[in-house]
Amino acid sequence: MTEQQFIAYIEEIEQHFHQTVAEGSEQELFVSSYLNGHFDLMVSRALNLGIYSTEALDKAVRESLQQAFDNKELEPDDQQQVIRLWQRLNP
Repeated sequence: MTEQQFIAYIEEIEQHFHQTVAEGSEQELFVSSYLNGHFDLMVSRALNLGIYSTEALDKAVRESLQQAFDNKELEPDDQQQVIRLWQRLNP
């Protein structure tokens, strides 16, 4: 995947986050914002390292989320909602 394709992929997901801010319910906004924080951090790392791989980004986001869940940052129901959203955004 080229850098340009990777950035297009990122922008598509970010568009969903922006749309949720404009149109989402309070819970959707919470879940989307939480995932967005992890996504942005992992995207930043990938770009800094020149890793333009959706598979590598998916793995990094999932690992970041799992670490947060292991630290009990979210209730189990919220965790599942975050995972489902990530699965929808990154099929």
